[in-house]
Amino acid sequence: MGALVKVSIIYYSATGHVAEIAREMAESATKAGADVRLRRVGELAPQAAVETRPERAFDAEMTADVRVAKADDVATADDLIWADAVLMGSPTRFGNVSAQLKHFLDTLGGAWQRGLLADKVYSGFTSTGTLHGGHESTLLALATTFHHFGGIVVAPGYTHPAKFTDGNPYGTSHHDAGGAQPVDDVTRAAARIQAERVVGVARSIGAARAAA
Repeated sequence: MGALVKVSIIYYSATGHVAEIAREMAESATKAGADVRLRRVGELAPQAAVETRPERAFDAEMTADVRVAKADDVATADDLIWADAVLMGSPTRFGNVSAQLKHFLDTLGGAWQRGLLADKVYSGFTSTGTLHGGHESTLLALATTFHHFGGIVVAPGYTHPAKFTDGNPYGTSHHDAGGAQPVDDVTRAAARIQAERVVGVARSIGAARAAA
């Protein structure tokens, strides 16, 4: 199996679909031999605004164990510093990452300035309300941040036959039809392939560093 790889999966989810993808990735990374942290970033929207959206009920159900009371279930800079590889996910907001995830990224300046986010493997995933409403641009926006970190951006590419079914070489993406479309087998397969690839690349990099 090789050296143990530490993987942080950090996400924001509004309707539960990004959370489902994150869980699929966490399970796959664990099976691939990684030590995994699954972390959700904090909510910024007022509770009253959240409660007006009925699709939030599914998200609350999917993320109940992450919401519950342990402070270490909420993402911090340490989760990136600890990791060899980071999988990061967000729903799309006007073709970009959500305000909640962006806020979290904006808190990482100190760790970035000290060089603590560099030389790690990074990869992104997303879920969108419309079929062509930001799948690629959201993932590319995440990659832009990873480049600023000095990260090693690992996309799934077309490295597996199943990738020709989901058709997205940039990262896992799901069309949730405004919260109404469940995560399907195509998306789950894409999530597994991406997580396994990230673990494999991170393990190879770690082995090369150890040999050097």
